[in-house]
Amino acid sequence: MRTDTPHSIYLKNYRTPRYTVRHIDLTFRIFDGRTEVYARAEYQKNHEGNEPLVLNGEHLKLLSVHLNGKETKDYTLDDTHLTIPAPGEAFVLEVVTEIVPEKNTRLEGLYNSGGTYCTQCEAEGFRTITYFPDRPDVLATFTTRIEADGKSCPVLLSNGNLIEDGKMDGGRHFAVWSDPFPKPCYLFALVAGDLEHIRDAFTTKSGRKVDLRIYVRKGDEGQCDHAMQSLKHAMKWDEDVYGREYELDRFNIVAVSDFNMGAMENTSLNIFNTALVLAQPETATDMDFERVESVIAHEY
Repeated sequence: MRTDTPHSIYLKNYRTPRYTVRHIDLTFRIFDGRTEVYARAEYQKNHEGNEPLVLNGEHLKLLSVHLNGKETKDYTLDDTHLTIPAPGEAFVLEVVTEIVPEKNTRLEGLYNSGGTYCTQCEAEGFRTITYFPDRPDVLATFTTRIEADGKSCPVLLSNGNLIEDGKMDGGRHFAVWSDPFPKPCYLFALVAGDLEHIRDAFTTKSGRKVDLRIYVRKGDEGQCDHAMQSLKHAMKWDEDVYGREYELDRFNIVAVSDFNMGAMENTSLNIFNTALVLAQPETATDMDFERVESVIAHEY
């Protein structure tokens, strides 16, 4: 198993990844007490020679592996890696795993706390969700489908734009999110739960309207106005100073008290600890307001 003992990593030892990922489709089927994760990734070989594909993975139950549409048992598995010998120059790998977010007390990867499913994948949390080259120089586009109970998890969020949602049998529902810009897996995010939100909009310099939402637990909606204004200020400042225009149709912030970091800059779905989002004049100091604005801007 991976240990938490610090060790030195030297630039002189860097090697480009053996395989890179063009695109990954993820499906999360969330049930009470278990979550099934289906990952379909399109790989491309980067090096000459007959090299194995070595994927990071920890605390996972492997259910199946398919290579180019056919189930395979030609792999080796240990506590930290799934290795497939010589899969080819370009290929599609489908991996199905089972995880238990309700028992994930490490608060990395996908975990459940206070009834809300939440992710934290920096620095190496994605490997506790599925088998994948969990390193920051592997950039892929992501499409994520989330399925869950409509009553306990009416809100289903991930990176990118919402491209489809709907109802399923048995009181369940789904949402599909598409992030068309390549990113490392440590910026992947998912939130599912019973949350409220406030909503606003920002018009970019080219005239596009961006939907802005801040999601919080019930009762906290009245403390989000300053955070929303801070987000809009950050978006305008990036345009005015650097000419950088936000490229997606939606920007979401989620604030939960059970987040193990101050905040995380996941693409278009920033996740915060409530201490860095909620603020109202009756209970917050000027320094609290400044801290909220600075961290909102930093994560954006």
